Amino acid sequence: MSTMPTLFVSHGAPTFALEPGEAGRELAALAQTLPKPRAILVASPHWMAPALKLSAGEQPETIHDFGGFPAPLYDLRYPAPGDPELAARAIARLAGSGIDAQPDPHRGLDHGAWVPLLHMYPDADVPVVQISMPARRPASWFHALGRALSPLREDGVLIVGSGSLTHNLYEFTGAATGTAPYVDAFARWIAETLDSGDVDALLDYRRLAPHADRAHPTDEHLMPLMFAHGAAGMPAGARRLAAADVRYGMLAMDAYVFGAS
Repeated sequence: MSTMPTLFVSHGAPTFALEPGEAGRELAALAQTLPKPRAILVASPHWMAPALKLSAGEQPETIHDFGGFPAPLYDLRYPAPGDPELAARAIARLAGSGIDAQPDPHRGLDHGAWVPLLHMYPDADVPVVQISMPARRPASWFHALGRALSPLREDGVLIVGSGSLTHNLYEFTGAATGTAPYVDAFARWIAETLDSGDVDALLDYRRLAPHADRAHPTDEHLMPLMFAHGAAGMPAGARRLAAADVRYGMLAMDAYVFGAS
Protein backbone atom coordinates (compact mmCIF):
# COMPACT_ATOMS: atom_id res chain seq x y z
CA MET A 1 0.00 0.00 0.00
CA SER A 2 1.40 3.42 -0.99
CA THR A 3 2.16 6.00 1.67
CA MET A 4 -0.25 8.81 0.96
CA PRO A 5 0.54 12.52 1.00
CA THR A 6 -1.57 14.89 3.05
CA LEU A 7 -3.69 17.73 1.73
CA PHE A 8 -4.89 21.14 2.77
CA VAL A 9 -7.85 22.31 0.70
CA SER A 10 -9.83 25.54 0.80
CA HIS A 11 -13.54 24.75 0.65
CA GLY A 12 -14.65 28.35 0.16
CA ALA A 13 -18.39 28.99 0.21
CA PRO A 14 -20.85 26.06 -0.05
CA THR A 15 -21.44 27.09 -3.68
CA PHE A 16 -17.99 25.62 -4.42
CA ALA A 17 -19.97 22.37 -4.86
CA LEU A 18 -21.73 23.87 -7.90
CA GLU A 19 -18.98 26.22 -9.08
CA PRO A 20 -15.72 24.25 -9.20
CA GLY A 21 -13.63 26.88 -10.98
CA GLU A 22 -9.86 26.55 -10.94
CA ALA A 23 -9.77 25.03 -7.44
CA GLY A 24 -12.27 22.30 -8.28
CA ARG A 25 -10.54 21.43 -11.55
CA GLU A 26 -7.14 21.22 -9.86
CA LEU A 27 -8.46 19.03 -7.05
CA ALA A 28 -10.07 16.71 -9.59
CA ALA A 29 -6.82 16.52 -11.57
CA LEU A 30 -4.82 15.91 -8.39
CA ALA A 31 -7.01 12.96 -7.41
CA GLN A 32 -6.23 11.36 -10.76
CA THR A 33 -2.49 11.50 -10.04
CA LEU A 34 -2.64 10.05 -6.51
CA PRO A 35 -2.89 6.38 -5.61
CA LYS A 36 -6.51 5.72 -4.77
CA PRO A 37 -6.85 5.99 -0.98
CA ARG A 38 -8.09 3.10 1.11
CA ALA A 39 -9.93 5.71 3.17
CA ILE A 40 -9.98 9.44 3.86
CA LEU A 41 -9.63 11.15 7.25
CA VAL A 42 -10.78 14.76 7.02
CA ALA A 43 -10.82 17.67 9.47
CA SER A 44 -13.21 20.59 8.96
CA PRO A 45 -13.83 23.67 11.13
CA HIS A 46 -17.56 23.16 10.71
CA TRP A 47 -17.45 20.44 13.36
CA MET A 48 -16.30 22.35 16.44
CA ALA A 49 -17.19 19.81 19.13
CA PRO A 50 -15.99 20.78 22.64
CA ALA A 51 -14.07 17.49 22.83
CA LEU A 52 -12.20 15.63 20.12
CA LYS A 53 -14.45 13.17 18.26
CA LEU A 54 -14.37 11.06 15.12
CA SER A 55 -17.35 10.04 13.02
CA ALA A 56 -17.81 6.30 13.42
CA GLY A 57 -21.00 5.44 11.55
CA GLU A 58 -21.30 2.98 8.70
CA GLN A 59 -23.06 5.47 6.41
CA PRO A 60 -22.57 9.12 7.40
CA GLU A 61 -25.27 11.48 6.18
CA THR A 62 -24.58 14.53 4.00
CA ILE A 63 -25.05 17.57 6.24
CA HIS A 64 -26.28 20.77 4.61
CA ASP A 65 -25.04 23.06 7.37
CA PHE A 66 -25.83 26.35 5.66
CA GLY A 67 -28.81 28.47 4.70
CA GLY A 68 -29.92 30.87 2.00
CA PHE A 69 -28.11 29.24 -0.91
CA PRO A 70 -29.50 28.04 -4.28
CA ALA A 71 -31.96 25.15 -4.05
CA PRO A 72 -29.86 22.71 -6.16
CA LEU A 73 -27.20 22.79 -3.45
CA TYR A 74 -29.57 21.13 -0.98
CA ASP A 75 -30.29 18.32 -3.44
CA LEU A 76 -26.67 17.23 -3.51
CA ARG A 77 -25.67 14.12 -1.58
CA TYR A 78 -22.24 12.61 -0.96
CA PRO A 79 -23.04 9.00 -0.01
CA ALA A 80 -19.53 7.83 0.82
CA PRO A 81 -19.42 4.98 3.34
CA GLY A 82 -17.96 5.49 6.77
CA ASP A 83 -15.14 3.45 8.27
CA PRO A 84 -15.68 2.64 11.97
CA GLU A 85 -12.54 0.52 12.01
CA LEU A 86 -10.42 3.48 10.84
CA ALA A 87 -12.06 5.69 13.46
CA ALA A 88 -11.10 3.16 16.14
CA ARG A 89 -7.52 2.95 14.87
CA ALA A 90 -7.23 6.73 14.82
CA ILE A 91 -8.54 6.96 18.38
CA ALA A 92 -5.95 4.39 19.46
CA ARG A 93 -3.18 6.33 17.72
CA LEU A 94 -4.24 9.51 19.47
CA ALA A 95 -4.38 7.77 22.85
CA GLY A 96 -0.79 6.64 22.30
CA SER A 97 0.16 10.32 21.95
CA GLY A 98 -1.76 11.32 25.06
CA ILE A 99 -4.71 12.80 23.15
CA ASP A 100 -8.18 11.68 24.21
CA ALA A 101 -10.79 11.20 21.48
CA GLN A 102 -14.17 9.50 21.30
CA PRO A 103 -16.22 7.91 18.49
CA ASP A 104 -19.46 9.52 17.35
CA PRO A 105 -21.62 6.96 15.51
CA HIS A 106 -24.22 9.57 14.51
CA ARG A 107 -22.09 12.33 13.01
CA GLY A 108 -22.37 12.96 9.25
CA LEU A 109 -20.13 14.89 6.86
CA ASP A 110 -20.46 18.67 6.87
CA HIS A 111 -19.87 20.81 3.80
CA GLY A 112 -16.24 21.39 4.73
CA ALA A 113 -15.73 17.65 4.27
CA TRP A 114 -18.02 16.62 1.43
CA VAL A 115 -17.79 19.62 -0.90
CA PRO A 116 -14.07 19.30 -1.78
CA LEU A 117 -14.35 15.50 -1.85
CA LEU A 118 -17.18 15.85 -4.35
CA HIS A 119 -14.63 17.26 -6.80
CA MET A 120 -11.88 14.78 -5.97
CA TYR A 121 -13.85 11.55 -5.72
CA PRO A 122 -17.24 12.23 -7.33
CA ASP A 123 -18.24 8.55 -7.18
CA ALA A 124 -18.13 8.71 -3.36
CA ASP A 125 -16.54 5.27 -3.37
CA VAL A 126 -13.80 5.96 -0.80
CA PRO A 127 -14.74 5.57 2.91
CA VAL A 128 -14.61 8.82 4.86
CA VAL A 129 -14.08 9.53 8.55
CA GLN A 130 -14.35 13.10 9.83
CA ILE A 131 -12.48 14.36 12.88
CA SER A 132 -13.74 17.32 14.88
CA MET A 133 -11.75 20.45 15.63
CA PRO A 134 -12.01 21.51 19.26
CA ALA A 135 -12.17 25.28 19.77
CA ARG A 136 -9.59 27.47 21.46
CA ARG A 137 -6.57 25.30 20.74
CA PRO A 138 -3.30 26.81 19.43
CA ALA A 139 -1.81 26.08 16.03
CA SER A 140 0.83 23.88 17.68
CA TRP A 141 -1.91 21.63 19.08
CA PHE A 142 -3.42 21.00 15.66
CA HIS A 143 0.04 20.40 14.21
CA ALA A 144 0.67 17.79 16.91
CA LEU A 145 -2.76 16.26 16.26
CA GLY A 146 -1.84 15.72 12.63
CA ARG A 147 1.57 14.35 13.58
CA ALA A 148 -0.05 11.77 15.88
CA LEU A 149 -2.18 10.50 12.99
CA SER A 150 0.60 10.55 10.39
CA PRO A 151 1.32 6.77 10.53
CA LEU A 152 -2.13 6.10 9.07
CA ARG A 153 -0.76 7.37 5.75
CA GLU A 154 1.33 4.21 5.48
CA ASP A 155 -1.90 2.20 5.30
CA GLY A 156 -3.30 4.18 2.38
CA VAL A 157 -5.25 6.77 4.39
CA LEU A 158 -5.44 10.22 2.80
CA ILE A 159 -5.40 12.85 5.55
CA VAL A 160 -7.12 16.09 4.54
CA GLY A 161 -7.43 19.40 6.33
CA SER A 162 -10.29 21.40 4.82
CA GLY A 163 -10.49 25.10 5.66
CA SER A 164 -9.75 28.34 3.85
CA LEU A 165 -6.43 30.05 3.19
CA THR A 166 -8.13 33.37 3.92
CA HIS A 167 -11.48 33.70 5.61
CA ASN A 168 -12.87 37.10 6.53
CA LEU A 169 -16.64 36.85 6.23
CA TYR A 170 -17.01 40.38 7.63
CA GLU A 171 -15.91 41.50 4.15
CA PHE A 172 -18.20 39.13 2.25
CA THR A 173 -20.53 41.03 -0.10
CA GLY A 174 -21.73 38.18 -2.31
CA ALA A 175 -20.43 39.98 -5.38
CA ALA A 176 -17.46 39.20 -7.61
CA THR A 177 -14.91 41.90 -6.83
CA GLY A 178 -11.21 42.42 -7.33
CA THR A 179 -8.93 40.57 -4.95
CA ALA A 180 -8.18 42.55 -1.80
CA PRO A 181 -4.42 43.26 -1.62
CA TYR A 182 -4.09 41.74 1.84
CA VAL A 183 -5.27 38.37 0.46
CA ASP A 184 -2.34 38.13 -1.94
CA ALA A 185 0.13 39.30 0.69
CA PHE A 186 -1.02 36.75 3.24
CA ALA A 187 -1.17 33.91 0.70
CA ARG A 188 2.32 34.74 -0.54
CA TRP A 189 3.71 34.68 3.02
CA ILE A 190 2.15 31.27 3.65
CA ALA A 191 3.62 29.93 0.39
CA GLU A 192 7.09 31.27 1.16
CA THR A 193 7.01 30.00 4.73
CA LEU A 194 5.95 26.51 3.62
CA ASP A 195 8.67 26.51 0.95
CA SER A 196 11.28 27.46 3.55
CA GLY A 197 10.22 24.67 5.91
CA ASP A 198 10.09 27.11 8.83
CA VAL A 199 7.56 25.34 11.04
CA ASP A 200 8.06 27.73 13.94
CA ALA A 201 7.15 30.70 11.73
CA LEU A 202 4.13 28.88 10.32
CA LEU A 203 2.79 28.15 13.79
CA ASP A 204 3.43 31.77 14.79
CA TYR A 205 1.55 33.10 11.74
CA ARG A 206 -0.70 35.31 13.86
CA ARG A 207 2.30 37.43 14.89
CA LEU A 208 4.48 37.12 11.78
CA ALA A 209 2.25 36.95 8.70
CA PRO A 210 1.18 40.21 7.05
CA HIS A 211 -2.47 41.12 7.62
CA ALA A 212 -3.05 37.93 9.65
CA ASP A 213 -5.82 39.49 11.72
CA ARG A 214 -7.64 40.63 8.59
CA ALA A 215 -7.11 37.37 6.70
CA HIS A 216 -8.37 35.39 9.72
CA PRO A 217 -10.33 37.39 12.32
CA THR A 218 -10.78 33.96 13.91
CA ASP A 219 -8.37 31.18 13.11
CA GLU A 220 -10.50 28.01 12.87
CA HIS A 221 -10.36 27.99 9.05
CA LEU A 222 -6.54 28.03 9.01
CA MET A 223 -6.04 25.32 11.63
CA PRO A 224 -6.73 22.54 9.05
CA LEU A 225 -3.53 23.71 7.31
CA MET A 226 -1.59 23.13 10.54
CA PHE A 227 -3.26 19.72 10.90
CA ALA A 228 -2.39 18.62 7.36
CA HIS A 229 1.17 19.92 7.60
CA GLY A 230 1.75 18.10 10.89
CA ALA A 231 0.34 14.87 9.43
CA ALA A 232 2.88 15.02 6.60
CA GLY A 233 5.80 14.63 9.00
CA MET A 234 9.18 16.27 8.55
CA PRO A 235 10.23 17.45 6.06
CA ALA A 236 6.83 18.14 4.56
CA GLY A 237 7.59 19.62 1.11
CA ALA A 238 4.72 21.73 -0.25
CA ARG A 239 3.08 21.85 -3.68
CA ARG A 240 0.65 24.74 -4.15
CA LEU A 241 -2.57 24.46 -6.16
CA ALA A 242 -5.26 26.97 -7.22
CA ALA A 243 -3.12 29.98 -6.30
CA ALA A 244 -5.06 32.29 -8.63
CA ASP A 245 -8.55 31.29 -7.49
CA VAL A 246 -9.98 33.90 -5.11
CA ARG A 247 -13.74 34.01 -4.54
CA TYR A 248 -15.64 37.23 -3.74
CA GLY A 249 -12.35 39.11 -3.45
CA MET A 250 -11.51 37.63 -0.04
CA LEU A 251 -11.72 33.82 -0.05
CA ALA A 252 -8.39 32.47 -1.29
CA MET A 253 -8.90 28.92 -2.58
CA ASP A 254 -5.26 27.79 -2.34
CA ALA A 255 -4.65 24.09 -1.73
CA TYR A 256 -1.42 22.34 -0.72
CA VAL A 257 -0.08 18.84 -1.15
CA PHE A 258 2.43 17.78 1.51
CA GLY A 259 4.77 14.82 1.61
CA ALA A 260 4.22 13.70 -1.99
CA SER A 261 7.04 11.78 -3.64
